[in-house]
Amino acid sequence: MTSATASHGARAVLGLGSNLGDRLELLQGAVDALVDAPGIDVVAISPVYETEPVGGPADQPPYLNAVLVVTTSMSALTLLERCLAVEDAFERVRDVRWGPRTLDIDVITYAEVVNPSAELTLPHPRAGERAFVLAPWHDIEPDAQLPGQGPIAELLAKLDTAGIRRIDETLIAPW
Repeated sequence: MTSATASHGARAVLGLGSNLGDRLELLQGAVDALVDAPGIDVVAISPVYETEPVGGPADQPPYLNAVLVVTTSMSALTLLERCLAVEDAFERVRDVRWGPRTLDIDVITYAEVVNPSAELTLPHPRAGERAFVLAPWHDIEPDAQLPGQGPIAELLAKLDTAGIRRIDETLIAPW
């Protein structure tokens, strides 16, 4: 991850999810908080999907998920810190891995960076296995590539999509 990439406006993909409280309001609040940050410009927002939980405790409510494509002048780590601050503002609790949460914001990709670090692994280590990330991303960037793994359309075609459903009448948008 280089600051030179960030200073020219890096393209990043962010995954959003919520399964506690008013899920749609929380996703909208996350989008508003992210676009309010200097250095983040929204390029595209996916449709909202309702998805069954993956991993974690079996007894939890379904998620609403969406994907944002942004350009940012922030470094990848600064973008991650901003995402974590937004989660905290919406009272994200990290008691159980993959447990229920008010808000989850993942940095899926940052430019074409492939970096397995302890601070931030890029691309997100499980993005290529998650239909709840790939389906909404595919809706807004069908030709996108997951760095180091290939076209998201091909990755999505290999996954079981039975547990996800696009909610066409439900939209989020920057204020």
